[in-house]
Amino acid sequence: MRLYQNSSAGFIEDVRFNRLSSHLTRSFVSYFGYSPSPAEVSSWSNSLQFLKNIIEINSLEDTALALEYQLPYSSQRIDCLLFGRDLSDSPEVVVIELKQWSRVEPCNVQGNVYTFIGGGMRMLPHPSIQVRGYHNFLKDFVTLFDDDRVKLSSCAYCHNYRKSPHDPLFEEAYSELIAEFPVFTSEDVIELGNYLKEKLGMGEGLELLNRFSTSPIGPSKKLMELTSKIINEKKEAFNLLDDQIVASNTILDRAKKASKARTKTVIVVRGGPGTGKSVIALNIMAELLKSGIKVFHATGSKTFTSTVRKIVGSRASNLFRYFNQFQEKVLEENDIDILVCDEAHRIRKTSNFRYTPRNKRSEIPQIDELIRVAKVSVFFIDDKQNVKPDEIGSSDLILNTADQFGAETFEFELKTQFRCNGSNGYLDWVNNVLEIGNPSKKKVLTEGDNFDFQIFDDPQSLREAIMNKNRAKPNSARLVAGFCWPWSSKLNEDGTLVKDVKIGSFEMPWEARDNYKNGVKLAPDIPLWYMWPYDPNGVNQIGCIYTVQGFEFDYIGVIFGEDLKYDQSLKRWVADKSKSFDPNLNKSSLSEDEFMDYAKNVYRVLLTRGMKGCFVYFVDCNTKQLFIERTQTSIDVKHS
Repeated sequence: MRLYQNSSAGFIEDVRFNRLSSHLTRSFVSYFGYSPSPAEVSSWSNSLQFLKNIIEINSLEDTALALEYQLPYSSQRIDCLLFGRDLSDSPEVVVIELKQWSRVEPCNVQGNVYTFIGGGMRMLPHPSIQVRGYHNFLKDFVTLFDDDRVKLSSCAYCHNYRKSPHDPLFEEAYSELIAEFPVFTSEDVIELGNYLKEKLGMGEGLELLNRFSTSPIGPSKKLMELTSKIINEKKEAFNLLDDQIVASNTILDRAKKASKARTKTVIVVRGGPGTGKSVIALNIMAELLKSGIKVFHATGSKTFTSTVRKIVGSRASNLFRYFNQFQEKVLEENDIDILVCDEAHRIRKTSNFRYTPRNKRSEIPQIDELIRVAKVSVFFIDDKQNVKPDEIGSSDLILNTADQFGAETFEFELKTQFRCNGSNGYLDWVNNVLEIGNPSKKKVLTEGDNFDFQIFDDPQSLREAIMNKNRAKPNSARLVAGFCWPWSSKLNEDGTLVKDVKIGSFEMPWEARDNYKNGVKLAPDIPLWYMWPYDPNGVNQIGCIYTVQGFEFDYIGVIFGEDLKYDQSLKRWVADKSKSFDPNLNKSSLSEDEFMDYAKNVYRVLLTRGMKGCFVYFVDCNTKQLFIERTQTSIDVKHS
């Protein structure tokens, strides 16, 4: 997606006659369904005038450009892409990040700077680092660049910025980076012009723009498929963007200074589904291991940890642990340089579990154990993903405990969206429909949200649709459901799974337990529950919240049960504990309101596991009708 594309000559005319901001605004409203902020419109009017001057002065009218280009699988947009042929007559694309910065101050976090923006000083990545992220992201996902003859160059243009002696933007530490991804300032009009003429001076940009626009988007690099490469080869296999870079730079900076620091550091990185929390966590693991730093990764998810251990092999598997493996009796205080805690919303009250011997039980809070053991603790968290009462992880809990340890704290919010086709609109819509958190303005899902959402009248048709997606691209789709059916504790006599999930003539089994009471051996080719997301045969079972949380697929199919229903007469959500077979949620001690909060979070997680699409069957007709009413009429409803 891009909000504007044209020949450079057409762009100059649109700017000259004050048409461009209006065109961008109309495109923005058409695509996103709401108006851009006044600040964004002002930035278009300001920055694009400077861009127009550069193109016009250097006679680059035969080039072409795209503005506000949305990166594949991301909600982040590149300001400008220019297209043409370089002086050796090779096709070339140039990324230009346009910045209105006028003031920059140094930052003690390597790779970040402070700049005045949005009414105050903010810590942001150095422009060359930001541009490098865009550059590498395009290389990874736009198949046009698989052709080595098509070149890609990237730069930043800070058109309001004037260099100063000892300028923090041009410190020696950035010289190599700037050489590859230049930063041009207000005094560099000639230098920027020469840079663009060298790369685009032979023109013919429209032809390359057309090739770029029709170029297939390459497959996403799935987290699990590259974990082995990230850890064992100790190299960055994912490229980070914007808010991810700021958080990553801070973590890496504090980690490398940890041995000399007098106090602990606690870093909280918040982000909703698909904002790349686990990607950052694994990048940090790779980078720190390469530097010889003692670092461990921890989660509360057996599914995630088991899958990672399986993929990375025995050499790296011990680096991946559970939250309950850092007790005082196991590790001394500050024994670890860095502890990376992923899915921190799954932190429990204590590290005791049902098999913990009485003499080894402890009343020490689990969060205390995690912060105590490391010099630097990093927590990746989504405060809206608590799905059962004994998982109490929250930003407030982490920060309050950090204060008790006298730790230096940092907080970051990830907003760049990588799941759901980069559609923040879809995620906002899910929160709005389920009435989670502060109500968003996104009441209706539209085609412009660029996400394949379909409602099915029949669970069998839903299953077939997911199977078709999985056949087209193996291991790319899964079927999940609310925990509204029992989970058998016994196998069939032939070792196959009991088909617990029954809706009319539709029957499918849940994932396999790791212990069955009747002593029958599990039949071949049936993965245990904690390998369900990774094993190709997992598509033959229905996953629940505890196996799918933390994972992503191209397509997810969701059976929305009757534990959470919308009452059309009362115009509100109602919870029904009697319809739940989740032993964590159907306890008598849990009030209906508490149960409903957890149930909403469960369905929020289930509905946001898809990168490209989500297909849903609603057991309750009123709930189905609500979702139909809250989607554009062109959204598919598949009738049986």
